[in-house]
Amino acid sequence: MSELTRLICSCAAGGVLTFLAMLFLPFGKSLLGHDRGRKYVEGSEVNIGKPTGVGIYFSLIFVLVCAGFGLHNRGMYLILILIFLMSFIGFLDDRSKNAWGEVSKGILDIVVAFIGSLIFMGFFGTEVMLSFSTRTFYIHPVIFVILGTILFIVSINATNATDGVDGLSGTISILTIATLMLSSSFHGTLDLTSALPGAVMIVVLLAYLCFNHYPSKVLMGDAGSRSVGFFIAFYFMYLKLPFAYLIICLPFLIDGGLSILKITIGRLTHKKIIILPKLITPVHDHLKKKLGFSAPKTMMLISLFAMIIDVIYIIAVMIITR
Repeated sequence: MSELTRLICSCAAGGVLTFLAMLFLPFGKSLLGHDRGRKYVEGSEVNIGKPTGVGIYFSLIFVLVCAGFGLHNRGMYLILILIFLMSFIGFLDDRSKNAWGEVSKGILDIVVAFIGSLIFMGFFGTEVMLSFSTRTFYIHPVIFVILGTILFIVSINATNATDGVDGLSGTISILTIATLMLSSSFHGTLDLTSALPGAVMIVVLLAYLCFNHYPSKVLMGDAGSRSVGFFIAFYFMYLKLPFAYLIICLPFLIDGGLSILKITIGRLTHKKIIILPKLITPVHDHLKKKLGFSAPKTMMLISLFAMIIDVIYIIAVMIITR
């Protein structure tokens, strides 16, 4: 089977299987949790009772498709296991009667992120490129593991925090992965083999969005957002452009990342320091509560911002790497 055929077949399998899983929700009544609503989240009451945690379906499908269509690399298999592990951890939280504490989830995030960084360093090395250069350089292994762990943690939580508006997290994730793949093609780090996991994730998320557009029928929950966030961080490192995360993922960092930063600083200082006190975070909640935006309008505005960032970044990379 040629690399192109493998890529096409993997995307077709991932898309079809995810669509069918979202349509029929196998074992849904006994398997999935139901949305509890979120305190202080504007409009969250409309999602109460909807099936949540469906990310466990598309995460499992993604992992099985990638493993089954020729990513024959022990390091990749270990990363796929961690992606599903992150999904399973989120899934257990989604279906629990009471939400897990932030401390418990934070510790698990750190452990999985650290293991992921060690595995990546061991199997894929520490070679990276800067966003606007084709020159490569190596990062010291200790520094790489520290920075990689931070990247995993930030990506997991920023993606998770953004998942509060129908279609938003999935849409921005697709734009992020597509932009990364396109820009890495100009850097020369993308081929048909390295494109396979990114393309499969895009197709899987597109199939999920068929059921998550406003008004949503299903919610990915932590089972989806945390595994997608882990994958995004891994894919930036895999395509040797980890620092590009700071630019391409600005929508995640502004919408969800500010929430994490605000909460973290508040807790570390026992609420003596509250940054941006007038801003409700995640930012999509500020748009809904303070500015009166509807969920579809909020999703479109943030997605448009993401598209503008992506287009500007791609044009800049094209010019500089010519």
